[in-house]
Amino acid sequence: MKFYIAAFVLLVSAAFTFPKREKTFFQDVATIHDSKYGLPEGTINRIQIINAVPTAQSKDSFVEFNGTRWIASKNKIEAEHLPEKNLPAGVGKILSAISYQGKQWVGTEKGLYRNTGGSTWETVLPADEKYSWSPREVAAMVVDSKGNLWFGSQQGVGRLAGGKWKLFTGAEGLPYNHFTSAAAGPDGEVWFGTEKGAIRVEDDYFYYRFSRRWLPDDAVNDIAVDEFGAAWIATDAGISQIASVPMTFEEKAAFFTKLTEDRHVRMGFVAPNNLQVPFDKSSYQLGISDNDGMYTSMYGAAQAFRYAVTGDPEAKALADRSLKACKWLVDITHEPGFPARVIIPIDYREDVNEQYSREYNKRHQLSDPFWKDIYPRFPTSEDGNYRWKCDTSSDELAGHFFFYAVYYDLVAETEEEKAMVREVVADITDHLIRNGFVLRDYDGLPTRWGNFSPEYMASIWGWDQRGLNSMMMLSFLNVASHVTGDAKYEASAKMLRDQYNYHINAMHAKEFFPPENVVPWDNNLSLMSFYGLINYEKDPALLLIYREALENTWLHISKQKNAFWNTIYGALAQKFTEDAERGLFDPEVVYPENKLYAPNKVKSYSDWDARSEDIVETLERIPLDMIGYEMDNTHRLDVQLDPTPGQNPGIGWRYDTYAVPVDERGHVRQDRDGFALVYREVGGGMAEQEGTFYLLTYYMARYHRLIIN
Repeated sequence: MKFYIAAFVLLVSAAFTFPKREKTFFQDVATIHDSKYGLPEGTINRIQIINAVPTAQSKDSFVEFNGTRWIASKNKIEAEHLPEKNLPAGVGKILSAISYQGKQWVGTEKGLYRNTGGSTWETVLPADEKYSWSPREVAAMVVDSKGNLWFGSQQGVGRLAGGKWKLFTGAEGLPYNHFTSAAAGPDGEVWFGTEKGAIRVEDDYFYYRFSRRWLPDDAVNDIAVDEFGAAWIATDAGISQIASVPMTFEEKAAFFTKLTEDRHVRMGFVAPNNLQVPFDKSSYQLGISDNDGMYTSMYGAAQAFRYAVTGDPEAKALADRSLKACKWLVDITHEPGFPARVIIPIDYREDVNEQYSREYNKRHQLSDPFWKDIYPRFPTSEDGNYRWKCDTSSDELAGHFFFYAVYYDLVAETEEEKAMVREVVADITDHLIRNGFVLRDYDGLPTRWGNFSPEYMASIWGWDQRGLNSMMMLSFLNVASHVTGDAKYEASAKMLRDQYNYHINAMHAKEFFPPENVVPWDNNLSLMSFYGLINYEKDPALLLIYREALENTWLHISKQKNAFWNTIYGALAQKFTEDAERGLFDPEVVYPENKLYAPNKVKSYSDWDARSEDIVETLERIPLDMIGYEMDNTHRLDVQLDPTPGQNPGIGWRYDTYAVPVDERGHVRQDRDGFALVYREVGGGMAEQEGTFYLLTYYMARYHRLIIN
């Protein structure tokens, strides 16, 4: 598809210089035109490209776009002239009409008709190898730039090419069928307007553009496509301009690094921001989250992988900054090794402790008995200059240990840098061991989600977390052993294995039923922890167990098109295969009591597929707009709902059994369920996420050679 560069310029304001161009893909970019651009408020009924200028009609007024604003236009969009005479009786209201190959075609409420000369009309009954239709509600027709006829009807979309029909329903990828309009682009693509969004058909693939991410309103009244291929979409609340901009992975990475640095860094910590005006990124205010440590760790890890593959000194500087920020979270608290969730200045703009008052805690416990009644939730630092948030969770630990190991291996060059990592890793791990494998809060009790103790694993409260938390604890100990070289960490891991079967628990590190136990952020914690567990394990017998645990986890998430999870799985599966090829799993040594076990497991896991094509697709289609818009996909024709008894409603996938593409979901984070058909990020239009969603996967996948840049 050709492109319309103005849309991209409007979005990024040419704020940075692109690196040298490599292989390109096309990035869809939406620009919402409303009254801020001079557009009349309310419904835009029609839109056309007149003398290369987008011209729109709102009630009885006409406006045109001068490149920056909408201004009054002398051009007028002529009313559509639909044939009214000589049609067969009972065809219903005429909805669309077009001239094709010298003949008039008409779509009506009751059918599709073609004029065969004079007053003679024939009913058209499209059919292909799979379907035979008598179309109804034929509300859209268009001829594409290659001379093919398209129509949109209640049954679906039809294309007549070379005298043969091809018909598309939900099974062929059509997402919706209540059509209102159609327009052709310059390179064979076709756009359809519907009562709920717009659809672009390109090479028989349907791209669905709906919700505020793409349109000011889902009710599409008209579409026009300019000479560059940009679609101008008239809706009940303004106009959307959607352009496909050529871009490389590196250009997209530069965009997201700048976005993060410009609007998401507070005192070295990376976090989502708050928008004071809905959907207006310029109104941002730096914010805090529950998991600043995890988000900063993931951003730091992204920059560490970036440094490993590019050698860019900026990447090292950003990884260094992230390390110091994460270490500060550990150094500021009441006890060595306890990491805070967040650090804020003492004069922070919000009274955070009153948000978590004793009264609030008591009320919250009525619906959530395990909510901690701890006050203040933001204790004051020893120097009196800061507050730090307690009740730290396993999310934080997973992020910290993942980052520290990656930084140590890929970034730390001087002894001072390596010593800094050794110190913080030892502090956190020693805190866990000293306190019976729990995060001991400043009230002396374990944090709610930071309990990795054998007692908790054996309790009714900890059974559903037993697999994940056992695996995570062993991973932390493996990272500590690798980074520090201290034998005490392997001794602790051995004790947990020998006395409490933590390695056996770890074989079920992924909960998949009942639905209330299946939370997507656990997939994030699990896979980041597998990375440290498997990379630093030396015992081949344990590696066989952990590889099986990884596969069990992967099988339940492999079709979600989560590029980060695909990348970690691919990296670890690749390492296992390399270990097997060098003879690490000798059956005379590894489980010699059953000499078939190791060879069979090696054979089972040698044929792995991280689906690099899904990694590439997701990297290409992650939207540049990091606002988490609400997106409801339950109405889609190309989606099947999960039929599993007891499953949560609104879980489903496309007919190809994979999750809908990432730019058609509400997700802008790694730890989200791709099968959730209804989703909105926390904050909705009042928050913007940072760029780690793209950056960590991209640079990690490059480092592990799972994609070619």
